[in-house]
Amino acid sequence: MKAVTLGPAGTYSHRAARAVADSVEFREAVTAIVQAVADGEYDRGVVPIENSIEGSVTESLDAVAEYEVSVLKEIVTPIRHALLAQSGHFEVVASHSQALAQCRSYLEAEYPDARLEAVASTARGVERAREDPTVAGIGHPDNADGDLQVLAEDIQDRSSNATRFLVVGPASEASDAGGKTSLVVYPNANYPGLLLELLEAFADRDINLSRIESRPSGNRLGDYLFHIDFEAGLYEQRAQDAVAEVEEIASKGWVRRLGSYDTMHVLY
Repeated sequence: MKAVTLGPAGTYSHRAARAVADSVEFREAVTAIVQAVADGEYDRGVVPIENSIEGSVTESLDAVAEYEVSVLKEIVTPIRHALLAQSGHFEVVASHSQALAQCRSYLEAEYPDARLEAVASTARGVERAREDPTVAGIGHPDNADGDLQVLAEDIQDRSSNATRFLVVGPASEASDAGGKTSLVVYPNANYPGLLLELLEAFADRDINLSRIESRPSGNRLGDYLFHIDFEAGLYEQRAQDAVAEVEEIASKGWVRRLGSYDTMHVLY
């Protein structure tokens, strides 16, 4: 099975993708990954969706709302950030924007004069450090080699730092089996109590929402769609009833059932 994820090799996304695919190729942007799966170019895509420190990855939310794909599994993995450089003398710290944010307190305390540079991935930042002695990268400590040394390990602001990845596949492979389900809901409406109605569809059936988040629809200012994760599979009658009620509430818009799936915990 061939998967695509954020590259180059050595990203945390790459590590997650190796848990579900033997062959992994790379793209530089989440949207390109999801689009490649929707177009049938790859069997699977692995994208980061949520970090325990920095919250949701909005590009991933927007991509799964835009393209016809399904969610087949989620992978949760702890994130261990290390500072990697050719020496302790550097001027720039380069990494993915999320990694820089997750290490903000450490960088402000230890390297307040260093310039922070956001790049496409943690691995791209490590590449910059390997090519330029004035640049340090943030990434997994295993990315150190003969050119790079680990200056510090576990520099993330919280030891509980973890990231949730989604394994996406063709829309035709969406499943009703699993302990968790994801929806994208576009009500195409705005009135007092709309959000309450959506929440009550699940609360009335004793279904726990693990996440709900709004994103701009892109159609007009103040118009939103909702990403909803709940802890039940679509094979359950209560879940079917809740989603049917949500579809009725959103009758002027649409509801995309991304599917039900299970969680895989991967330790590195």
